[in-house]
This record gives sequence, C-alpha cells and structure tokens, in this order.
Amino acid sequence: MKSRREFLKTGCLMGASLAFGSSLIGAEKKTKRPNIIFIMADDHASQAFSCYGSNRNKTPHLDRIAEEGMLFENCFCTNSICAPSRAVILTGKYSHINGKTTNRHNNPFDGSQQTVPKLMRKGGYQTAMIGKWHLRSEPTGFDHWEVLPGQGKYHNPVFKTEKGRKKYEGYVTDLITDFTIDWLENRNEDKPFFLMCHHKAPHRSWHPDEKHEGMYADKEIPVPETFDDDYSTRCAAAKESAMSIQNHLRKWDLKKTPPKGLTKEERKHWNYRRYMEDYLACIASIDDNIGRLLDYLKKSGLEENTMIIYTSDQGFFLGEHGWFDKRFMYEESLRMPLLMRWPGHIKPGSVTDSMVMNLDFAPTFLDAAGLDIPNDIQGESFTPILEGSEPEKWRDSVYYHYYEYPAVHSVKRHYGIRTKRYKLIHFYFDIDCWELYDLKNDPNELNNLYGKPEYKSLVKRLKAELKRLQVKYKDTEFIKNFGGGKKL
Repeated sequence: MKSRREFLKTGCLMGASLAFGSSLIGAEKKTKRPNIIFIMADDHASQAFSCYGSNRNKTPHLDRIAEEGMLFENCFCTNSICAPSRAVILTGKYSHINGKTTNRHNNPFDGSQQTVPKLMRKGGYQTAMIGKWHLRSEPTGFDHWEVLPGQGKYHNPVFKTEKGRKKYEGYVTDLITDFTIDWLENRNEDKPFFLMCHHKAPHRSWHPDEKHEGMYADKEIPVPETFDDDYSTRCAAAKESAMSIQNHLRKWDLKKTPPKGLTKEERKHWNYRRYMEDYLACIASIDDNIGRLLDYLKKSGLEENTMIIYTSDQGFFLGEHGWFDKRFMYEESLRMPLLMRWPGHIKPGSVTDSMVMNLDFAPTFLDAAGLDIPNDIQGESFTPILEGSEPEKWRDSVYYHYYEYPAVHSVKRHYGIRTKRYKLIHFYFDIDCWELYDLKNDPNELNNLYGKPEYKSLVKRLKAELKRLQVKYKDTEFIKNFGGGKKL
C-alpha cells in the first residue's frame, strides 16, 4: 500500500478521494500540500467530550471536528504526564530516547535535537508555536513563537517571545485563540503552514473565565461508576498514590469553604462537584474558542486545504477510581482524545478503533506534507487510517512507561502493554507488582487477574510481547538499573 507521502509525490490522489465520494476535487487541488493546525489542550479527558459520550457536558464545536472528520477511539500516550508527552509529540520518539522522561526542573527538553517543526520548516513550511510550551527550554524550529512561561496563568497572563515578555489583559484561552488567528492573518500566504496551538486549560487549578464561571453550579454532574473504588484487587501503588478527590484537593483547587457538618462521604462528593464545576467550565471556554477558530478558517477560505487536529497531552481522571490527575496506565489516564478533520481525505463522521499513539503524530504530519520520515523516528504514520484503510501489519499493542517517582502524587514507576482486549502493568523501583485486566469483560479495570492460574498462559504471551516492544523501542535501561526485567 502506498503511503500518503508516496501519493503526494506521484500526484495519484484522485482515486483516493473518489473512494469515499469526495466529488469534483481536481488533481491539482489534491496534490497541494496541506496546512496543518495542531491544537492541544492540557488534561482534557475523553470523558469530557459529548462526541465521546460524556454524560457531564456538551462540546458542540469540538463535535464539529468529529462530525466533519474522524474520531479515534484508541489513541494512547506513551507516558501520561504533561512535558514528556509534549516531547514525544515533537520528536516522534519515546521519553527515554528524547530525554524528557519527567516534568522535573532538572530535566529540560533538549531543543537542539531533531523535531517535527524543524523538519517541516526544512521542507518549506512556515512554523509557529502559540500557547503552553512547558518544556523548560526555549522553543526551537519555529518561525514564530509566543508561549506561556512555565504553567502560565489563566487570567491576565504573561507571554514570552524571542523579543521578551509581555503581560496581557484577558483570559488565557481567548488570548491564545486571538494570537493564533492573528498569526494566520499575517502569515506568508505563499507557503503552507504548520501551526501548533496549545491551550493551558483545563490544567489544575481550573479557573474559568467570567462568561462560563458557575455555568454548572445548578446542573446535575453524575458521579462515575468507579468513584468509590477500594483498590481491593490492585497493587499497593493505587492506595499509596496521592491524588484522591477526598484527601488531596487543596483550598486553591476548591476555592470555596465547604459547608459545616459534612460527613466524610459528603465532603468527598462536595469536593467532586467543586472540581467538576470549574473543570467543565474551562472546557466550555475551549469549546467556544474552537468554534471561533473553525469559523475563521471557513470565512478565510483556509478550511478546504487545512488539516485540523484536536487532542490533549494525555488523559485525566474525572473522579474515576476516586482520583484527579493522570500518570497511571489505567484507561482514563492512558487514553488521549483525538479528533481530526482533513477535507477531501477523511470521510466525514468516520470513527476508527485502530491503535495509535502520540508517538505517531510527527510522522503523520510529515507524511501528510509529502516529506520524508527520518528512520530514527519511532512512530508510524497513520495517514492511510485517515483515508479509511488500516495498513497491513499495523500494531495490535501499545507500550507505556511512566518514570516520575518519587514525586508529586506518588504514583509508582511502571511500564506495561495494552492490546485491544488486555492490559498488563508492572510497578517497579521500590515495589515489584503486576496487574492484568481483561478490558472486554472488565472495562473499568476493577478486577486484577494477575496470579490466577487460568491466566498463566496469557500472562506468558503478554510478557513476551512486552519484552519485544521494550527491545523494539530500546527501552531496556531500567532492567539494568532496577532489575525490572528479571521477572519477564
């Protein structure tokens, strides 16, 4: 099967468009290199999209991307934490290869290495980065960048550029969208562009803007099924973590004083509501601004030849298992939302269950742009999936590795694999414990099957696949340092 890159180089795109009924699109237009806008929120869980079936909120403008493009049911991160995920997206390489394994101050991203904006710029694209950077080093590979220092602020934030820092009046989500549209208005129209638009929201501690603040105060917000998970079949890692809604949300998260006389259980539910009211209000602001950007693209004539991507740097717990935050390899944290629209290439309303990762974003962008994918990139282009055809021998398992412990939230180091049905996790470093879940019969991951005799042969097969992926992705250093592979 030819890749998108091969099609672009030979100009043989007419058949691909006709395959899903994109009528009257000439070969000249089809071979024109696409503009690419990559939009990423911070900690936007799949459970908080109406197109993913949310029972808590509506996201009509984000739903437009799904309705006019493709929704990915099985997009996963390689390391569920902010800065490492961003580094994986920039490089198409796992954390242990690109060097950004944690969020720590002493672990800055090495901007001198090969990245997708550098490759896109070398290939003739204009490149820009606007919004949250959070990599503890200056952006490189961009013709223009305007980013938040560190985490940035929700209200009246400072942005920095190569020329220095400037404070702006307003709400950060609105401002990032303003700056994005302004750059599009003033770009060099003779070149295609690759634009990264990174929102701060809905990162902790969830400060809505005036327009959306309080919009959920009187609305029902269902509690997730696993809200009272007691971790009875899990390793000690779950109980020893520090990200529970009941015990670890702070005054600056909740922003209000709880009513007097609440029982322990009532206080847990009160905390959950405060968390959700603000978190979902931050999402509403993002959704409105996505609508504003989509409307601009249509009005300006950019819509037809622009690939739009919306995702988050990882998943997030919205009360599932009694938690907020991410880090664990459990579904709510591991799974990333991914919506893509590419007129003439993606059939509107498409849904795919193909397994993709943030590791694959860089090669997919390069492939769509008709540029060569360097051999050292570890991800795979999924442009054929966008056009409705999963490549032969496409992956049937994904590999995950979380490194940041000891650290905030106290989530143990662990690695594992996920297939379409099963998940095997190994917690290591100061613990040695395995977990196995049957996602078909136990989608909430409540029943750890590891150690049960009837699953012995399955565990053996999964461990062999785990070891294969560790070798493939060259992630074996921990075996030497911590003995993590001795039980494989």
